Amino acid sequence: MNEHFCLNDIAPGQHAVVSRLQSTGSMRRRLLDIGLVENTDVECLGRSPGGDPSAFLIRGAVIAIRSEDCADILIRAS
Repeated sequence: MNEHFCLNDIAPGQHAVVSRLQSTGSMRRRLLDIGLVENTDVECLGRSPGGDPSAFLIRGAVIAIRSEDCADILIRAS
């Protein structure tokens, strides 16, 4: 599957691979600092009861990312 989706599109328990970051400025820098670079494997661990933020396993660390920031992270199926 070569289609690109945003990080919000994966359900808890699913894996994906980061294909591109569309974020800019300080948010882009933060995402890069936590290891969200191209070809990084990401697993959705769950969503908060309200649905925002979501928890992701990224390079061995659990990271909570808000929905609006997930929309700028493009992924592809792993």
